[in-house]
Amino acid sequence: MLGDTGDAWLTRLHMQLARELRGQGWSQMNIAAMLGTTQSTISRQYQKAIARLSGSADELTVDGWAKEIAGGLLSVGQSEELLRQRFIVEFQFTGNQVLRFDKTLTGLDLEVDQNEHALIRRLEWAIGRLDSRLIMPVLPKVGMNIAACLNSASSTDDVAAVPGKITEVGGELRTHGKPTFGSSKHLAQMLLEVRKSDSAKSAIINIRPPGDFEGTDIDMVQEACHQLNWELADADRSGLEDSSSVIDVVLDIGDFGWEPSLYVLGTSPLDVVDRCHTLITTLGGMQ
Repeated sequence: MLGDTGDAWLTRLHMQLARELRGQGWSQMNIAAMLGTTQSTISRQYQKAIARLSGSADELTVDGWAKEIAGGLLSVGQSEELLRQRFIVEFQFTGNQVLRFDKTLTGLDLEVDQNEHALIRRLEWAIGRLDSRLIMPVLPKVGMNIAACLNSASSTDDVAAVPGKITEVGGELRTHGKPTFGSSKHLAQMLLEVRKSDSAKSAIINIRPPGDFEGTDIDMVQEACHQLNWELADADRSGLEDSSSVIDVVLDIGDFGWEPSLYVLGTSPLDVVDRCHTLITTLGGMQ
């Protein structure tokens, strides 16, 4: 169950399960620990009306499931420590076609090398989400790149990016290698500079700003950021200029022998790709 329907299912299940356990004498703290939430959330949900579903049959199903789960948890006891949960999503189609995805959630933190491996995977997923239809018209002549880092990053070697940039090959976006740490010094340095002011940003991507042979259209960039309620900062070849505590976009208008660049920032590789698409669409609607 995904989307609004799945969210409604989970919300009602969560609320009914908390009520069942509370009615059997469980403390809000233990309920929160078992359901993977906070005590304050349990308290707020307990005072709200139960979430309604579009079908009464679904409500009966969810409520019955909550009672069944509660019965199992009561037999285990509220003093036991929860080690993991399993999340299952199933799609059933006509023709007896079924897609089933079964994942285990442990709540454990990854080791340092596992965190780095996970970041590389997220970069690969993000690159696969790039919309060539949107990106191609704003692809910089020197190529574009996407970079990301962990919160512990302190040097350009701690920032992962695509080696050799992302370029156009036969009308499609192509990479020339798997993302690796230390692959893009300039983009990595810009990300690290941004993080000094806005530590929430951990990913960056560069595109070509609007303009022509006469120069960058600064007003268009400023208006687009205003429409999106994003914070714009300035930069030149020496780096980031003075900025606010939040930075969403960085504009470098370029110089002789220095190509103009528009840098989009995000909290993750997937987030920065989505924000890049949003900015390109906003700029396109202003032309």
